[in-house]
Amino acid sequence: MNTLQIIISNQYNPFLNRAVEQYLTEHQEENTVTMYLWKNQQTVVIGYNQNPYSECNVDLLLNEGGHLMRRGTGGGAVYHDLGNINFSFIADKRLYDVKKQLSVIQDALLSYGLQTEISGRNDLTCQGRKFSGNAFAKGQKNDLHHGTILIKTDGAMMQRYLIVDKAKLMKNGVKSVASRVINLNELVPELTSENIKQPLIVSFEKVYGNKATMLDFDTFINNKEVQAIQEHILSDDFLFGRWRQFRTTKKAQFLWGNVDIALHIDEAKAIITEAQIASDCLEPETIRQAEQLLQGSSTKTAPTFDEDNEILRNIIGLIYG
Repeated sequence: MNTLQIIISNQYNPFLNRAVEQYLTEHQEENTVTMYLWKNQQTVVIGYNQNPYSECNVDLLLNEGGHLMRRGTGGGAVYHDLGNINFSFIADKRLYDVKKQLSVIQDALLSYGLQTEISGRNDLTCQGRKFSGNAFAKGQKNDLHHGTILIKTDGAMMQRYLIVDKAKLMKNGVKSVASRVINLNELVPELTSENIKQPLIVSFEKVYGNKATMLDFDTFINNKEVQAIQEHILSDDFLFGRWRQFRTTKKAQFLWGNVDIALHIDEAKAIITEAQIASDCLEPETIRQAEQLLQGSSTKTAPTFDEDNEILRNIIGLIYG
């Protein structure tokens, strides 16, 4: 029988919470599924390939005591505060099932009478408005699926810190980021980011048909590998590094997401010396592959690539026409 584990963070430090998640993804025992619940305080979380300066009012956020964190998955920027709760499913590759994992969230919310749907790029919506964005990563032994549940998030602060592409809003027929999302307590006033925890635990065990073991979050805090991960993701280089000098030269929207491309070109040799791609694509490894393909390529002839890969085909086509 599969092993089920539940971990509930007792800290609001986004870097510690993210470090524990990465540690679990790298070290979790086989034949195991873990549900990890956590909250971050006043934090903008950007996708792995996103340019922080395009997604967030960085100086304002940091000057007001907030945090900027880059996650290891793709997707777009989100705002976290104590009014929302975040979930992670870390699963043995043989047990990883996005629809099953999302059904845990949906079943838990049914206990409050909330009917929800899966839509778009694996978002969860209620009454046509998004309350949960999800992102994914593949590990060596385990895969990761994580997301948010907006319950009573401060919409004014969300708009204060996030920068949303106007073209993206127009595409979705909405006027602001706040109008695209919904706080679930608008529909169920008694619902909070605390009292949703027990229904999530009950649903997790129900969906997977087994009792779960509760792990103590405190055992991870002094773990040396967790501390090393935290130090890395806190570093200026990881958060900002190459993005400080990023200058968009090509920009487009595709069904799989937005893309901004900066190319550094040696005109004398007619080669691309460096390619940087900012994107909210849910497949960060494909974005890295595109950067590697372009670096060192001729400016006149497109590099050879897998034309069946829509993302690569769109990116290469954007540059070479």
